[in-house]
Amino acid sequence: MPRTDHEDHGPVRYGPPTPEDGLPVLPELAAVLAAAAHRGGGEPTGGGPALLEAGCGYWARRGLTTTPEHAVAAPGAPAVLLALTAALGGDVLVPRPCAAWWAPYARLLGRPVFHVPTPAECGGVPDPYALLETVRRVRAEGGDPRLLVLSVADDPTATVVPPELLHETVEAAEGEGLHLVSDETWRDTLHAPHDTVLLSPAEMLPERVTVVTDLAGALLPPGWPAALARFPAGPAGDGLRARVLDVLTALGARIAGPVAAAAAYALAEPEPVTARITASVRLHARVADAVHRAVVAAGALALPPRAGRHLYVDLGPLKAGLVAHGVTDAQELEDFLSARLGMPAPGGHRFGDDLGALRVRLATGALLGGSDAEREECLRSPAPLELPHPNRSLITLRSVLDGLRDDAQRWESPR
Repeated sequence: MPRTDHEDHGPVRYGPPTPEDGLPVLPELAAVLAAAAHRGGGEPTGGGPALLEAGCGYWARRGLTTTPEHAVAAPGAPAVLLALTAALGGDVLVPRPCAAWWAPYARLLGRPVFHVPTPAECGGVPDPYALLETVRRVRAEGGDPRLLVLSVADDPTATVVPPELLHETVEAAEGEGLHLVSDETWRDTLHAPHDTVLLSPAEMLPERVTVVTDLAGALLPPGWPAALARFPAGPAGDGLRARVLDVLTALGARIAGPVAAAAAYALAEPEPVTARITASVRLHARVADAVHRAVVAAGALALPPRAGRHLYVDLGPLKAGLVAHGVTDAQELEDFLSARLGMPAPGGHRFGDDLGALRVRLATGALLGGSDAEREECLRSPAPLELPHPNRSLITLRSVLDGLRDDAQRWESPR
């Protein structure tokens, strides 16, 4: 009989969570939330003045001048993307692989989603030539591609798109009349910010790019949902923003008052917030580097992680060893590694990759510890990988991967 997925592994009811930092809430941030706890109502739809002004200041410090009338706030990036997809209409284009939450919102609206291969050196954007080919093929078949979603600092691949490649993709999208949504959730988690050039597509094509930033990327805990969208200036952007506000209003998608206060505080980037972000990014970069070294040493593949709190691992070279354990596709690999590692290891099919490809995303937060005290210790330690829990987690990871390598060598056909 064919294998069936577990009940909680369906394409709708199960989706891998955003990689969390796994750290206790910053005390100063918790204090702001607590001080605003008397605010029983929500923000106005689209965000109140204080929150939008803080968002504009955040973008201005990153070279994207913005005014409040070109911004919108919502309870999480999924609500924003759903509203944008509904407002823009047409078919949706995404890279393969892409963030697990992008495609479901288009499908929920009955919109076709087309995955476009990414270039060899990074994820987050489609290969420009593959993009042109896909758009022309879809139109030849009667489709109506209008929206391209991309990310310059990517989930799931943890890569950062080189500016020259981004320019080629943006130029191809502009030539085909596409509107771009740039998911910049992870832009503040660069592992080597002084050595990495990150440009927003909005700097290259300001009239056709909407920027979306989920504050769970670096500024807020994931349980305090808040996100911002920055729209192009001009009549087209104004019309799109108005339609998005209509959808958010229909959904009742308003940020809770206390969360809005915490978000405005975080967006202003006071010293406690920036210090925590710096320490958190440094910690996750160290863990990600250790995981990457373990992956490569075992003979598997992964692009070097440059941002975020995750890696995207291709275990195809260890296929013979996996087959010996009954693992032949990404769902079975997800089940196998999740059980062996004691942590979620969502398969590549969750991110739009082929089910037959043996790929998973590994999140670094799960390796830090099981309690707030353990994770806080990791944050403050000059040698976090030598602490008991991260050390045990990495030993387990290396043991599982090395075991698969040995199994693969044992079962490979003689040359």
